[in-house]
Amino acid sequence: MAGGFLYRAEITSVQPNEVAFALHEELESETSLPLHLLLAVFKFDHMEWAIEKATELGVDRITPILARRTEKHLSQAASKRAERWRRIALEASKQSRRTNIPTISEPVLLKSALEDATEPVRLLLSETEENTSIAAALSKTASPGSASYALAIGPEGGWTADEMDLFVSHQWQPVTLGPRILRAETAAISAIAILSSHLL
Repeated sequence: MAGGFLYRAEITSVQPNEVAFALHEELESETSLPLHLLLAVFKFDHMEWAIEKATELGVDRITPILARRTEKHLSQAASKRAERWRRIALEASKQSRRTNIPTISEPVLLKSALEDATEPVRLLLSETEENTSIAAALSKTASPGSASYALAIGPEGGWTADEMDLFVSHQWQPVTLGPRILRAETAAISAIAILSSHLL
C-alpha cells in the first residue's frame, strides 16, 4: 500500500540499511464495508481469529465490548490486548489487499458503546429471536447498500436480559442466523458474510 492505494512493487536494489522499490500498475482493491462490528470479548485466541477474518471480509470498525458474561479475567486483560488486535488487523489488511485498516477501539462497557453507535441500521444477533433474519431486517431499510450498519455479537452464553433491554432501548433490531447455536466467532463471520452480500 502507498498513499492509500495498492500497487505492484518490484525490488530494485538492496543495501544494508535500505531497500528500494519501483512501483508499477495500481491494483484493484475493495473498499471497506460500511459496517461497525460490536464484538463482545471472549476467549482471546478465538477472538483474534474473528478479528482477522472480519478484517479480511471488509469490516470498517470493531469495538470490543465488555459484556456481563465476559469472563472476569478476560475483561481485566482486554485493554492490554487492544494493540495486538490492531496488529492482527494490519496484517490481515495486507493479506487481503485492503487499502485501509479497520479501526479497533479500546474495550468498552456495552452502555457506552451503544450511546456512541450512530449507524442508522443496527442489528443485534440474538439467540432468543426466532423469526427475523438478517436479510429480512435489511429488506426493511429504505435503501440497502447506501447506509452505514452496526452489528452486535454477544459473548459465550449470550447477552443477559438487561443487556437485551438496553439494546432495544437504543433501537437495535434483534435478528437470527437460524436454529443452530454457533460459537461467537462463527456467528460473527456468518453474519458479516450475509451482510456483505447485501451491501456489495
